[in-house]
Amino acid sequence: MLFVKTPQFIQKFSSSILFRKKTDLKQVYLTFDDGPTEEFTHWILKLLGSLNIKATFFCIGENAEQNPYIMSDILERGHIIGNHTYSHKNAFFSSTKSYFKDIEKCKAVMPKTDLFRPPYGKLFPSQILKIQKHFKIVMWDILSYDFKKNISPEKLKQNVLENLENGSIIVFHDSVKSEEILKECLEDILVKIKENGYTFSTL
Repeated sequence: MLFVKTPQFIQKFSSSILFRKKTDLKQVYLTFDDGPTEEFTHWILKLLGSLNIKATFFCIGENAEQNPYIMSDILERGHIIGNHTYSHKNAFFSSTKSYFKDIEKCKAVMPKTDLFRPPYGKLFPSQILKIQKHFKIVMWDILSYDFKKNISPEKLKQNVLENLENGSIIVFHDSVKSEEILKECLEDILVKIKENGYTFSTL
């Protein structure tokens, strides 16, 4: 089961993994998973540019290979990229060896990042121990649920805006599955976050 707001007991139990940054500043961290996708990632980049917001994109290696010019655009605009495995592999159905091999395949496509986020937020302890020797594992404390079928704009806004706190790491997706709902309400959410006095930073 996935939560909108990652419970404190999970964050404390997995203290070696980053769920939220500890800070007294009203600063939050915007992240996008599962891209890049040709049209939609470009749309997001234009929106972020218009609002002067920087974000972190956890990219699937296979998608990155297919869209190298978008990967270059992400970096040229001052955003950060992270490793999200090559094939969006589910760790719960993988051995540590095969899972890390998929991560390494992704790293070959985007070698200049030490950030890693597991697809579905799933990892076994043995996999965590292996990955942490090479990457900083980043989860989240707010899951927008933009990928959920038939979620309303109002519910999506509520998921994000009612759970914000200093240092929050927010997950959206620059994928086809999330495109329609985010084109409808992402700008409103980001503007409201800024109106509430928060600034955005990269991980």
